[in-house]
Amino acid sequence: MHSRTPTNTTGLTLPSYERDDSSHPALATPEYGSTRLRAPQRPLQLLPQNLTEVTGPVLGHERVGATDHDLTVQHGGEPLGERILVSGRVLDSDGRAVPDTLVEIWQANSAGRYCHVGDQHPAPLDPNFSGVGRCMTDSEGNYRFVTIKPGAYPWGNHTNAWRPAHIHFSLFGRAFTQRLVTQMYFPGDPLFYQDPIFHSVRDPRARERMISRFDLDTTVPEWALSFKFDIVLRGSAATPFEDEEDEH
Repeated sequence: MHSRTPTNTTGLTLPSYERDDSSHPALATPEYGSTRLRAPQRPLQLLPQNLTEVTGPVLGHERVGATDHDLTVQHGGEPLGERILVSGRVLDSDGRAVPDTLVEIWQANSAGRYCHVGDQHPAPLDPNFSGVGRCMTDSEGNYRFVTIKPGAYPWGNHTNAWRPAHIHFSLFGRAFTQRLVTQMYFPGDPLFYQDPIFHSVRDPRARERMISRFDLDTTVPEWALSFKFDIVLRGSAATPFEDEEDEH
């Protein structure tokens, strides 16, 4: 995003940003059908933060449970599928660590089905996998999850449409009003070419920043493969973020 400083009717200078639509998905992407229904039809209006926003619920370690980061131990038995590790760092535009920020993930199970009433894909649910986790970044901006590799699944966007395997990420600042949402993909997925959500990011270099990388050094022998996914919040190397939360 490119920063600018508009002035409101009170004469106060307010921070704002202009979207970089080559690096982030456009609000309306014709190939991605549901954006036609949820993209704004009128010019966006700047809503400056007031006391309610800056004094909202403070996020911290006490709100994260001991097993929230490990999606494989949250139930009575082990989930089905390929166990994986997903880790990385949250960084600002200058490459500095972003500590103590809440990172949340949600995903389909290994059969490609979400544990949600809205998902009626005829694939099995896993009673030992809900597909939701969260953790706080440490002092160096590191996060780490243990989970199951999600499966691909069909969706009704176009003929024979399938979503590549992916994990949704949500990052919070100091309040729930400070939220960024993105998706992490896996290297070499054969479904990239026909996924309009992936291609809603126009710049191929920016799309590459949504793809994790396999990391043998942090793979745990005889237990779990490891994938690295760093998240950059701003600047020319920023991770593409969604403006609207995608249910798929």
